[in-house]
Amino acid sequence: MTILQLEYFLAVVNHGGFSGAAEYCFATQPALSRQISMLEEELGALLIDRTKRPIVLTDAGELFIDGAKQTVEVFYMAKNRINDLKGDFQGKLKVGIIPTISPYLTPGFVAHFTKLCPNVKLDIIEMYTADITDSLTRGLIDVAILSGGQSEFRIKETELFNDRLYLYVARDNELYGRKSVEVNEIDVKKLLILSKGNCLRNQTLKLCQERKKIELQYDFISCSLETLMHTADNIDGMTIIPGMSIGYIPKDKYDQIIPFESKRAFRKITMAIGHTFVREPLIAMVEKSVMDVRQELDVAEFLIHENIFV
Repeated sequence: MTILQLEYFLAVVNHGGFSGAAEYCFATQPALSRQISMLEEELGALLIDRTKRPIVLTDAGELFIDGAKQTVEVFYMAKNRINDLKGDFQGKLKVGIIPTISPYLTPGFVAHFTKLCPNVKLDIIEMYTADITDSLTRGLIDVAILSGGQSEFRIKETELFNDRLYLYVARDNELYGRKSVEVNEIDVKKLLILSKGNCLRNQTLKLCQERKKIELQYDFISCSLETLMHTADNIDGMTIIPGMSIGYIPKDKYDQIIPFESKRAFRKITMAIGHTFVREPLIAMVEKSVMDVRQELDVAEFLIHENIFV
């Protein structure tokens, strides 16, 4: 029995089949299948029912899986903690980031993190908040950057910073030219928001205190903040954008971004890890990289608050 065999077995379970597991493990399907067959021969029992799609565990597999998880976790925990202690960060780190953070945080985060940990392979995966808890507990990702937080017992969460929200308006909109705006001045009929599944949608509705009675004229499925902004420009509309996005907006549009007067107009940016992930020094490098990027993004927000439109 080897660690590799246990990893392959767990990958098949997590991905529901041999094909997805082989791709995830960077192995050929025959090689992966052969290793699992050798594991089953050593144990004297079939672990996986290969006649089902997706595959299911046999009774023996159900008994074996918890021990397999613990063995792999303990092995890598010991190996990685020794490397971390030496400052020699290695291995792979799988980071989940929600779509309303990823376009603005990822470019700088990758640059900062790879300088700190050049020997760590970084996998960035965009996913909705609802999928993050499950992915963390199943080991499909190691750490996540999200907004609002899950606050579930299966994950550990750390607050990083508050990301202010802003109103973006078309130049023909009646609010254009204002230095600040109250939330209750928003014309909900002209408000464009992201599709269901995006946490920024819920935060927008909560901010407007119209969640139960709101009647939106437009509904957008799987679109970006940039799409909403361009659409708002063409229909005398408006949308709500996060502060971290401002640095990626052309400066000739800064006059269309209006700060809210309300102190409630922000979202919390948090970092979450599964309870079984124990590489604290590596997580500290993730946090440092995120906060370094945050400082860089603050410059664009300063221009907005100082009404510097250049």
